[in-house]
Amino acid sequence: MHIADVTMFHAPSSGGVRTYLQAKQRSLATRPGLRTSLLVPGAERDSLGDMHALPALRLPLGQGYRFPLRRAPWREALVGLAPDLIEAGDPYVTAWAALDAGQALGVPVVGFYHSDLPRLMGDRFGAGVRRRLQRYVADLYGRFDSVLAPCRTMAERLAGWGIERVRVQPLGVDLTTFHPERADPGLRTRLGLDPDTRLLVFAGRNSREKHVDVLLRVMQRLGPPYHLLLMGPGMPARVPDNVSVISRYCDRREVARALASADAMLHAGTRETFGLVALEAMACGLPVVAARAGALIENVPLGAGRLCDPLAAEDMARAVEELFLNDVAASGRHARRHVERRFRWDTVIDGLLDHYGELTPAPATTGQARHG
Repeated sequence: MHIADVTMFHAPSSGGVRTYLQAKQRSLATRPGLRTSLLVPGAERDSLGDMHALPALRLPLGQGYRFPLRRAPWREALVGLAPDLIEAGDPYVTAWAALDAGQALGVPVVGFYHSDLPRLMGDRFGAGVRRRLQRYVADLYGRFDSVLAPCRTMAERLAGWGIERVRVQPLGVDLTTFHPERADPGLRTRLGLDPDTRLLVFAGRNSREKHVDVLLRVMQRLGPPYHLLLMGPGMPARVPDNVSVISRYCDRREVARALASADAMLHAGTRETFGLVALEAMACGLPVVAARAGALIENVPLGAGRLCDPLAAEDMARAVEELFLNDVAASGRHARRHVERRFRWDTVIDGLLDHYGELTPAPATTGQARHG
């Protein structure tokens, strides 16, 4: 089977989608009878092995993302690859090109709904924009042979918009990179912290839905001996005295070292469709204190952290204090075991391949895919 992935969500500093696609390629490369191709935007047309790029407009202030404007080149490139199945990883031009290519080839097309577009844009531009984008999403994703959602909450929302054939497809965690043994004994010294400081961490982009401002208010309430390390592009420069900032893109190994060196993660995000960094923290043996919202409700189980009221700094500060009244290390060990059981990449990809097999007919019965 030849599987082609296409998405604009692929840039040097991009997050969960790029992580998913890279892990998927690594896992499938070890399995006989499988081949993968990845088609993404770039500065120019390029091909290297199974990685292909088409030129696309670079978005200003877009952290390296590029936005394709025309469907035809992407459709033609996908048709030229001649895959047995196409997976589209964004709701824009490449998704429509994938549907066109699937129709031309007579192969199934899967849409992976990684990001909750109506809510993210509705938060910025109002209820009218949210409603229009819901109609757009329902129209687009209703055309796919199957729709993947990274959490149950998102799958239920898609079904509520009238989209059929929705499947919950979690992402996974690299359990070797994100491991308690990655701890860096010198981190606290470099941050100027006393050995008994309770070190908290958050890693990610400083986007509106991450609510970094809530984390800063939490730290003002907690004071010493708590200290927060913020890691990621665009982090604020003015922070309380018990907050340190690394305001740049941090690669996964640097993030893993910081997570494994901390005592707990704070996450105030309210629009997470999976919350990969929270699971990476849990894999490093950290309990997570998070907003009771989105995928974090599903992925931070009892015993592996605390959930608190969304956007409520006082409640999150209380949850942090309650966490440290108990055995934090034991909570971290429970968190690691939870991720090992449910989010090992090979296990995740096994389930995905089973689903692909259900969509891909035997050669003797190959027919036209359903597209609307």
